[in-house]
Amino acid sequence: MTRPPLDVASLRPALLAPTGPLARVDVVEAAASTHTDLVARARAGAEIPAALVAEHQQAGRGRAGRTWETPAHAALTVSFLLRPHVPTDELGWMPLLTGLALARTLRAEGVRAQVKWPNDVLLPAPTAVEGLGRFRKVAGVLAEVVPDAAPVTAPGDPGDADDAPVVVVGVGLNVDQRAEELPVPTATSVALAGRDLDRGELLVGLTGELFTLVARWEAAGGDAVEAGLAGEYAEVSATLGRTVRAELAGGAGSVEGEAVRVADDGALVLATAAGERVVTAGDVHHLRRV
Repeated sequence: MTRPPLDVASLRPALLAPTGPLARVDVVEAAASTHTDLVARARAGAEIPAALVAEHQQAGRGRAGRTWETPAHAALTVSFLLRPHVPTDELGWMPLLTGLALARTLRAEGVRAQVKWPNDVLLPAPTAVEGLGRFRKVAGVLAEVVPDAAPVTAPGDPGDADDAPVVVVGVGLNVDQRAEELPVPTATSVALAGRDLDRGELLVGLTGELFTLVARWEAAGGDAVEAGLAGEYAEVSATLGRTVRAELAGGAGSVEGEAVRVADDGALVLATAAGERVVTAGDVHHLRRV
């Protein structure tokens, strides 16, 4: 099956300053991981904000060291390099806001996307599967702070370095894959949801949504509640209000309860038989309602 490549020339005016939010965008035919490559660029002093897109990602990075591959020209695999001017302890919102931006992008195209805490985007499905219920995963998000990024001088003031944290946030969105091209039966694609969408238009839409949300977040000093972002996230959440099991990071066991809210720092709050439990990192499984 032959799929068209991205039209890079037509994308640049919509993505790059002065009309777009990016200082640089690169589209490569193949990459092991756009995320890993962009982290390396950050350490070498890359322009910020920037985006790196791969037409064919061969060893994409997911949570807990997982890897995945996409067929050429079938998915939107992009990593963004940005420097959000928010307190470091609020950076837990970065993957959530990226998921929200992607859900908003898809919903604008008529695709009923929802977000699963902390880093997945889901589409409704007619049947239930273990861990997701009546959903399938259409996209994943990975966010990483780059503490050893090369210093960048603040614009207009060559003597003052910008010390805000540098973050790489990556998105892998299944756009045009057939069922047999997906890595697991719990995955889906936009095409399998019945929509024929252009990857370039999705990239432009996602970039605009993400940087709009980050600007609102920055304007509120990193307070997602004050910015209204926590409420907007809750509106598209597939996790809140559901009984879940959280497999805690680092092999620290699991906890089960109702997901009642997202905390101010982006953590998930569960109501358990022993009281409220805050989950800061881990894999969340949606449990079937009896």
